[in-house]
Amino acid sequence: MQLWFHNENTYPFVPKEITDAATSVRASLPGHLLDPRIAADLFHECMDESLLCDDVGINIVSIEHHSGINSLYGASPIILGALARQTRNVRILSQGTLISLRHDPVRVAEEYATADVMLRGRLDIGFVKSGDSEMASNNANPVGNLERFWEAIDLIAAALKHTDGPMRWEGKHYTHRHINLWPRPYQQPHPPMWAATGDPETSRELGLRGMVNSVVLRGIDGTKRAWGAYRAARAEAGLPEPALDRFAYAAFVYVGDTDEEGVEVGSKLLWFLNTRLKQAPQFSKFLPGRMPPEMAPQVYRTGPRPGETRVARPADGLIGMTAEQAIQRQIMFAGNPDTVFRQIMAAYDTLGGFGHLIFIGRSGYLTHKEAEKGIRLLAKEVLPRVREATRG
Repeated sequence: MQLWFHNENTYPFVPKEITDAATSVRASLPGHLLDPRIAADLFHECMDESLLCDDVGINIVSIEHHSGINSLYGASPIILGALARQTRNVRILSQGTLISLRHDPVRVAEEYATADVMLRGRLDIGFVKSGDSEMASNNANPVGNLERFWEAIDLIAAALKHTDGPMRWEGKHYTHRHINLWPRPYQQPHPPMWAATGDPETSRELGLRGMVNSVVLRGIDGTKRAWGAYRAARAEAGLPEPALDRFAYAAFVYVGDTDEEGVEVGSKLLWFLNTRLKQAPQFSKFLPGRMPPEMAPQVYRTGPRPGETRVARPADGLIGMTAEQAIQRQIMFAGNPDTVFRQIMAAYDTLGGFGHLIFIGRSGYLTHKEAEKGIRLLAKEVLPRVREATRG
């Protein structure tokens, strides 16, 4: 099993009375509430945590969000470039370049090819369907977003693997008359490709493409549905059964010297849920094309009709969760090294195995010192045991 450190570089220092009153903390808070000096410290701390991961053998995730306190990483290629120059050992997954919001996927392919060469072939490419506030902050049309998502992936893959001179692309959403990447990527035909989704329909498409399916904070049941759809799509298409390295499970993780320390410090990570998920109604309900037609009527209403079963967003049940609840739902692994090892293996066994564990190891008010301690304990006391137990 491979471990990946996920850190969104959050900014928790806006006063609570302001965030409580805000319609959205992911799109509408004025920029004057951020202190650039604090932000600079956070950037350097988070980079140092990534460099520590490079030293102890834990892979790194580079992400991207926009216009909110849930993440200061607004441009993943910049962070990816910095990591490419400073790391030497581990792989780096760029999971968050919002390709359906970028007007030219070929430019994204150029960025990935350049990073892969700088990394000497240590890049993994991850795609994320754009969130609601990201569509607004990038002035993107939500109608056709999923179609753009898949076409952009196909275009990027084609651009990365084509090495025989200029090619052209004539698609529904993108047209490009001269594609000729220099440099070409270090890995051939292109770096491994991932996508983060717990939606079974999207997971089916990933299965047909053979991409890694990363499921973030969906718990055991949601992950089973996604990966079951992935496997079923391949079986129906007559494709080989996927290996475990096609599946990635993401959860909060904190390792302390004792169970009490692990849970107490790890509970700070849940700030991620209580702020990240607060969005204004126009972003979560009123964007055309935001929801499938069968879900739209329930989403637009404030409550279900009498006798009607509400179809809730998966994120709705996470807000306000305690550490104990998160551990019970297996979206958090926290405690001493023995406890965290058992928790990880329980999820692994219940799901039938997975090749990657993405751990959210810093968020909210969890400090740089605490984050580094958790990384060191995880790498020294847990990772070797997990790798031995999952060696096939």
